[in-house]
Amino acid sequence: MLEFEKIKRLPPYVFAAVNQLKMELRHDGEDIIDLGMGNPDQPTPQHIVDKLCEAAQDGRNHRYSMSKGIPGLRKAICGWYKRKFDVDLDPETEAIATIGSKEGLAHLAVAITSPGDLILTPNPAYPIHPYGFIIAGADIRHVPMGADRDYFADIEKAVKDSWPRPKILVVNFPSNPTAQVVDLDFYVKLVAFARENKLIVISDIAYAEITFDDYVCPSIMQVPGAKEVAVEFYSLSKSYNMPGWRMGFMVGNREIVAALAKIKSYLDYGTFQPLQIASCAALNGPQECVEEIRLMYQSRRDVMIDGMHKMGWMAEKPKASMFIWAEIPDEFKHMGSLEFSKRMLKEGGVALSPGIGFGDYGDDFVRIALIENEHRTRQALRGMRNFLHAGA
Repeated sequence: MLEFEKIKRLPPYVFAAVNQLKMELRHDGEDIIDLGMGNPDQPTPQHIVDKLCEAAQDGRNHRYSMSKGIPGLRKAICGWYKRKFDVDLDPETEAIATIGSKEGLAHLAVAITSPGDLILTPNPAYPIHPYGFIIAGADIRHVPMGADRDYFADIEKAVKDSWPRPKILVVNFPSNPTAQVVDLDFYVKLVAFARENKLIVISDIAYAEITFDDYVCPSIMQVPGAKEVAVEFYSLSKSYNMPGWRMGFMVGNREIVAALAKIKSYLDYGTFQPLQIASCAALNGPQECVEEIRLMYQSRRDVMIDGMHKMGWMAEKPKASMFIWAEIPDEFKHMGSLEFSKRMLKEGGVALSPGIGFGDYGDDFVRIALIENEHRTRQALRGMRNFLHAGA
């Protein structure tokens, strides 16, 4: 039997059990409301689609593109950062396009880590944050995060207690899956700490535009000196309803940008050029669509949270992201998040993501994606209530 060491380091895919059960129930004719995967349900704004169609008609755009992104896209990325965060970036040396942020994170791990390097990642975490580095051969130390913890203090402790000294710290705010947020002061402290401890910081702000109420998402790049120690990823998937387009980017430290560019030059030619041209239209064009998308998620959040609270499931109301990170009610915690999710699917007709799939510290939680309209959300709430009350 063939064995592959890197594959052996990857755990079983926890979500597969829920997905398989979901498919079986749908095959049997059950109406399953899927709130598991964070897959936006709305179409991409029309002006972005129109630019794609226009660019695709030009045969010159059918050739190989540039692995680091066409110049116009890198300029658009820097312009977006200037308008949103008042941060100046050089499109030639401080910005690079990626095939979604997931590809960029994975290839960056390959570019800047060596076997045995120690990487600090959050737990619970979006899986690519730890496993991109595991695939690259690095070692992981998890930094627990939760509403009842001082995350910065936990980072300090992890660095102090670790040997060898950590090389890289990954942070993700607004967090997937926990929806936790930070203010700019957090990044000010983090940049100073990273400089003192010779840490590279990788920041992921994929949900920077999906914010609610009065919260405004900051960027680590707003901190003076951040470019000395940090890079930051962003994705067009959520803000512009472009998940299947696979468009993202990274900005920041020139040496790290150059390292990713070199790796990508060996591995890809960039995404289809009309997609890049359309992404310029997204970043440079009218932004009313982003506000409409933000308000849609805010409305869905309010419907879901209000309904959950009425049934006695007192999930925390998130300030950002397209997810609710809901602690499992006490009377169900003994079964763990995977069994709870399977039971919710079979008896309530609602698919959720078990928290254990994001790390051991997530096993008392489930992640609920706000990817259905308000009518279907209310239908999901009825199924959730029926299951909880029947099992109580």
